[in-house]
Amino acid sequence: MVFASVRLCLTLRRCYAGKTVVLISLPKGRLPGLTALAALVGAFLSSSAYAGDALVAVAANFSEAVEHLATHFEDTSEHTLTITTGSTGKLYAQIRHGAPFDILLAADQHRPRLLETESQAVAGSRFTYAIGRLTLWNSDPKCISTAGPAILRAGAFDKLAIANPDLAPYGAAARETLKALGLFDTLRHRIVMGENIGQAHALVATGNADIGFVALSHVLSPRNRQKGSRWDVPQHFYTPIRQDAVLLNRGSDNPAAHAFLDYLKSKESRGVIESFGYAVD
Repeated sequence: MVFASVRLCLTLRRCYAGKTVVLISLPKGRLPGLTALAALVGAFLSSSAYAGDALVAVAANFSEAVEHLATHFEDTSEHTLTITTGSTGKLYAQIRHGAPFDILLAADQHRPRLLETESQAVAGSRFTYAIGRLTLWNSDPKCISTAGPAILRAGAFDKLAIANPDLAPYGAAARETLKALGLFDTLRHRIVMGENIGQAHALVATGNADIGFVALSHVLSPRNRQKGSRWDVPQHFYTPIRQDAVLLNRGSDNPAAHAFLDYLKSKESRGVIESFGYAVD
């Protein structure tokens, strides 16, 4: 049967995240038969399954980069993201205790690998999205020159900030660097710890520590108005900070989670990540 006498414009719409998205618009005139119309409506209804929200747990060092990435992702897709940041160790513990995250963007490879081993994440979904870089930083433009080790050995400072090595991979990298320089035991009593690398940066930025091992991404951030001076730690002093993403079990059927992980692998996304002071494969 064909509705030959009906003349109207049929528009199927879906409301999503406060916006109305036009999916199908049929011109005035002869409408399709019931079978064709049913197929169009079915396509519309099934398409709603492709839009959704993903809850993403993100290592503190990557917080600003992921804001830029998430904004562009949402602007160019039908999906939305909810971002939670913290130390990788704490995020891992929360996931183990049932936190409803769909994705983990860790600051290491160890925790995503553990989550796969513990059947908390989708096997084969893990990949490196960024390689972090460690720098010794002070907010004074004249404080640190290329002779970073000499400054540490001279000890003309009161407090040295690092992230907690047991929770934050950047903290572990700082500890490795100090040990490689033979200075960890000497400077142990001067070390003040932030729970994550963001807090370590804040300790130096606020003057609560004289110098600190922080993420290069924080120093290069547009929000950091204290460019100061720094010594970028050579890679041979610490294990590469390969930061892995992994799809968690809760996100296995979430189209937004899958789409965002695909976006992280794109050329455009990689360019943004590099602009924030990370290396990429």
